[in-house]
Amino acid sequence: MNAASPHRVGVTVLVAAAAALLIAALIAGSGFLERVVVRLPDVPGAEGVAIAVSAVAVLAAVIWMLVRLGELARARARRRALEATVRGEVGCGIRSRLLVSSLTELTADDPRSTKLAARYSLVVDELGVSFWNGGRRPRRAVYFPWREVRGIRSDTIVAGASVVPVLVLRVRHGGTSVELPIILAAERPGRFALADAPFFAVVRSWKAKHRAALAAEGLEVPPLTAPIPIIRQGAAGAAVAAR
Repeated sequence: MNAASPHRVGVTVLVAAAAALLIAALIAGSGFLERVVVRLPDVPGAEGVAIAVSAVAVLAAVIWMLVRLGELARARARRRALEATVRGEVGCGIRSRLLVSSLTELTADDPRSTKLAARYSLVVDELGVSFWNGGRRPRRAVYFPWREVRGIRSDTIVAGASVVPVLVLRVRHGGTSVELPIILAAERPGRFALADAPFFAVVRSWKAKHRAALAAEGLEVPPLTAPIPIIRQGAAGAAVAAR
């Protein structure tokens, strides 16, 4: 299975579940709706208005679904193209307002760098970290060599009603130092952001590449921070059961 397939499957499952819930709610509440409609006063043209509103709602839902599926298809094609041409790790990031705001501050001389896709690609190799848009022909939006990276750590931010983990990349570029909060996309169906063991594995990998690249160039290697926890499924389950 292609590594990007779970994203498409997850969105499809969520859309199907939402549609099923909506249909079930309409069926369950059909009797109540009929009683309410009967009590409403007659309004000339009300039936036509209701049909028009329903048609617009259905059309909007279909357009939204097609747009989302198109975005996922482009992300999948972009990942395949990158995996065939680059030597580093290829990942997927989820655009956030905090990230766009930080990139705007960091790359004020090139506003195109902030125009990331909803799900953009990340390439991490021995040279640095790059952000990519596009589809079958990926376009690099912004690139930071390892010498410009001052630190890598894990943190959390609030996204909607959830708290999600983020990989914070502190970059000094053009005399400006900014922290970039990167939400890594989960590869499991029905999940939004990467978390737990897979998330910390990515953080450890980025840290290792950063230190190795600086050492290879004879630059100062950042001091070791507290070890990143290695979470295993069995240990996590035991911890939850103990609570």
